[in-house]
This record gives sequence, structure tokens and C-alpha cells, in this order.
Amino acid sequence: MTRIAVVGGGRIGEALVAGLLESGRATKDLVVVEPIAPRAAQLAERFKVRVSGSVADAVEGADIVVLAVKPGVVDSVLTDLSKADLDNGRDQVLVSLAAGVSTARLESKLPAGFAVVRVMPNTPMLVGQGMSVQSPGRYAKPEQLEQVGEMLEAVGKVVTVPEAQMDAVTAVSGSGPAYFFLVVEAMIDAGVGLGLTREVASELVVQTMIGSAALLDETGQGAAELRAAVTSPGGTTAAALRELERGALRSTFTEALHAAKRRSAEQGATNE
Repeated sequence: MTRIAVVGGGRIGEALVAGLLESGRATKDLVVVEPIAPRAAQLAERFKVRVSGSVADAVEGADIVVLAVKPGVVDSVLTDLSKADLDNGRDQVLVSLAAGVSTARLESKLPAGFAVVRVMPNTPMLVGQGMSVQSPGRYAKPEQLEQVGEMLEAVGKVVTVPEAQMDAVTAVSGSGPAYFFLVVEAMIDAGVGLGLTREVASELVVQTMIGSAALLDETGQGAAELRAAVTSPGGTTAAALRELERGALRSTFTEALHAAKRRSAEQGATNE
């Protein structure tokens, strides 16, 4: 089995480990790097995997090294990696979940020719429903990219895009959950304004969103087609949609995603 070292025991690292174990990975094939002792003990107790405080110790012998850390920590982790016996005939690949850190920057800190895959995950991976987007670096082989994709499928769905599209990916799926949460929040508040209790309004809105997402995912119909099926001429849905269109919902979303893409590019430039 592929051996995986997850550097970072935060929420994303924990979600990945949980998903891998639930998908059938053996505990012996996983190791987590977590320097904070209480957190390390918590992870070891929950998952029964080896937890180390040393990056160099954990990555030796690993086929996949996952950086599940914040962008500001990447340089220190790469410094620790430089002290490890990397590759050692194992054809290792580094998988970075750190937002805005390019494969070129990672490759420049690693031994020449080291394989790197950059990934933009999103927070639904915490419940096994993530959308992960991967981009290979210059030296990543097709079989390594496939291997990384199979790993990420333990916590949701995976697509592959050129790295030049990563800022757009960040705007759409990386930040995307927050847009849906804002819509849910607004609908719940509106429901309360219509006389529903917050508890009832919350249940109605959340389940409606879950069900609507399931329809999109499982029926094969597009969003426009499903929306049209709900919208009777001159009916309640048509009245509501008319107000949303009058409020420039579409153009607002367009501007919002463009703003997110621009900000992602700015942050990426800062991280270089």
C-alpha cells in the first residue's frame, strides 16, 4: 500500500486522515506530523496512527508527503524537509494543500526533479464531501497524479486543471462554501421575518439546499433546467426570482468571483 505522511494535524489534515482510514487505508500506512503535544496525543488516540513531532522523521519512507499547513508555515516545513532523506528510491511526491503557493516555489526548495502536486481543497472535505482540484508540477508523472487523485477521493471529488487556472478555482470552489452559507443565512433570516421560528426556518433552508444539491448531482439535469421545472408561469417562484434578478444577483456573483480571483492572484504573488 502507498505510505502517506500528513504534515499538519489541523482540521484539514485530520479530515484527510479520517477519510483515508474510512476508505480502507491501514493505520500502519499513515503518519501525521503534529508538534503540539496535546493535539498529537488527541490524534493518536482517535486514529491509532503514528504521530510524530518531526517532519524529517515522518516523511522518510513515505510515498506521498502532504503539506496540510497554512501558507505562512510552508517555508519552515520545507526547511525541515531538506533535512530528511527524501526520495530514497521511492519516487516520492509532495502534495501541497497550502493556498497560493505555486508548484514552482515548492520545486525550488526541493531536490532537483522532485515531483510536486498543488491542490486547492475546500472545507466540505471535513464531512467527506470536498471538492479538491489538483495541478501537477513540472516533474509529476501521470501515475503520481493518479495516485494523488485516488487519495483525495477519500474526502470527496477531484478534478485536474492547469495551474494557471488555480486562482479561478479558488474563487469558485475554494471560497465557494462561504457563498452558499451566506445565502442560507439570508434565507433563514428572511424566513424568520415571515413569521417562522429560527429553528424551523433553519431546518427548511438547510434541507432544501441539501436536496437541491442532490438533484443537481444525481439527475444529470442542469441548474437552469431544474430551476425552470420549479418555476410555474406567474407563480410564487417566478415572483421571487424576478426580485432576485432585479437585485442583480447574477452580476453580483460575477463581480464577487472576479474579486476573489484577483485577491487569490495577489496572495499568490505575495507568497512567491
